[in-house]
Amino acid sequence: MVDFRKLTVLASSLLVAGAVSAHAATWQIDAAHSTLGFSGTQTGKPFSGHFGKFDGAIDFDPAHPEAGHAKITIDIASATTGDSQRDGAMPGSDWFNVAKFPTATFEATRFDAKGGNAYEAVGTLTIRGVGKAETLPFTLDIQGDVAHAKGHLGLVRSAFGVGQGPWATGQWVALDVGVDVDLTAHKAP
Repeated sequence: MVDFRKLTVLASSLLVAGAVSAHAATWQIDAAHSTLGFSGTQTGKPFSGHFGKFDGAIDFDPAHPEAGHAKITIDIASATTGDSQRDGAMPGSDWFNVAKFPTATFEATRFDAKGGNAYEAVGTLTIRGVGKAETLPFTLDIQGDVAHAKGHLGLVRSAFGVGQGPWATGQWVALDVGVDVDLTAHKAP
């Protein structure tokens, strides 16, 4: 026998969910005006670098951030720090192992408003096939059809298997690393 009350509640919930998600706008990353950087410490000296290739799809409306979604894909082989020894080692099996794991992803399943232009992207970061729940705090400024987001995320590289063998400890390369996001995106027509 069909329980019409449950069916009515389910139908109402689907309509509300559809109405909320319909508010999200699609944004396209402007790679020429965006940077995805990283930083760390090697033998006590700080270093920084960036990923030259990344792309993604972002659905976001500041009036309904909880309905948003984003998936950013990073070409790990595009990592560069300007140091030939470090840059030569990063793609190898001890570090990012790009032969087996050519990309990393961050998939945000929702955004939380924190007041003013502050937000958090809540989702999963996957590096070397290891997915971990992460929350990226960021600021967002929207001027017409152009959005600019800046954020910083601290990570422990060993949690993702980055740094194998003699690099698994922080003896030469610190375990704590930072990811810096500086994205410009345009609202899709």
